[in-house]
Amino acid sequence: MTPRVALIGANGHGRWHRRRIAELRAGGIVSLVGLADVQPIDPAPDVPAFTDHRELLTATQPDVVVICTPPHTHLPIALDALRAGCDLLLEKPPVTSPADHETLLTALQSTGRSCQVGFQALGSVAWSRFRDALSPKTTGLTAVASWKRDDTYYARSPWAGRRMVGGRPVVDGALVNPLAHAVMQALAAGAAAGAGRPRQLEVERYRVRPIEVEDTAFARITFETGLPLLVAVTLAGEDFIAGEIEARGPDGTAVLEYPTDRLALPGSGHTDSARLDSGLPGSEAARSDLAGFEAPDSGLIEVPGRTDLLADLLRHRAEGTPLLVPLEATADFTAVLEALTMPEAPEPQLLNSSTVAVEGPNRTIPGINALLRRAAAELRLPSELGVPWATTPYRRRLPVM
Repeated sequence: MTPRVALIGANGHGRWHRRRIAELRAGGIVSLVGLADVQPIDPAPDVPAFTDHRELLTATQPDVVVICTPPHTHLPIALDALRAGCDLLLEKPPVTSPADHETLLTALQSTGRSCQVGFQALGSVAWSRFRDALSPKTTGLTAVASWKRDDTYYARSPWAGRRMVGGRPVVDGALVNPLAHAVMQALAAGAAAGAGRPRQLEVERYRVRPIEVEDTAFARITFETGLPLLVAVTLAGEDFIAGEIEARGPDGTAVLEYPTDRLALPGSGHTDSARLDSGLPGSEAARSDLAGFEAPDSGLIEVPGRTDLLADLLRHRAEGTPLLVPLEATADFTAVLEALTMPEAPEPQLLNSSTVAVEGPNRTIPGINALLRRAAAELRLPSELGVPWATTPYRRRLPVM
């Protein structure tokens, strides 16, 4: 029987999911039985539409539900869908605390349902080759990205730029929403290198607007083995850096540009291309976030091919194959996210006009790209590099999950 699929959160990024479901629907792989959104759905659908996800679940009885709603709404919607007998494709970040993670994991176990989390880059051929090149000899990991988001980005929704909504953590900051893929990819690299779980977080967070969360951040995460990971990201960048994960070791440095699936491995000037037998366009999901940007030629070689996460979930349902991104694989990411929402975590430092260049709706930190690169190269935070506007790092032990 063709799986019945519904989408909750059909506007915004949900439009990307609508396009992907439409491709599967056209191929006779799924049937789309309904869409839900609290706002009028645009463009108008050719299937039943609902403003309440519970009404959708009752009326359409889907087998699989894609949840693409604000992060603080994920858990209650997911629990409702599980009670209705659905498997889930849950957008990132999946939940906002380890307690919520355990609640959802328990619900999955008790219902016997499955949950795939929407970290699309973990389904790429480039990632699998990068992962296979990692080993316990890895001496350092870094993640660097420099994007630009203007004033309209923070007006996109009532929860944009917010830390809490209705008493629940949202954390729409650079580390755990727009650049969450960089953090997740780097954490997964630590696990692949045999470094164990992340145990210590040291973070400096900054903002160039009067928002509640960071648009620029430097985080050093130390794993059980002592392996350091330095994440340096901004949404107030200069020249565009799509998102690079580096792994250093005695044999050289492996580099993965995760949004574009470009790769360089130690000992080779290039990598040959391969494509998974998925029949899917390479990096559309990640590149949907990169509209208007052109990545510079860095010598990295594109390695096409991604396994679409919804297709992977459908294959898991039919054949019992392991999920690419099960909820369990995101526990460390959730632990980092929660550390940023604790009451004792300081607000991001608001940078002043002498540090920020303003041009219309855009705000840029002059020299930020060089600082991102230096922090990554030296595995040090801005406060350790003598940056005049740097703040004191917030340090926290991460929980054992």
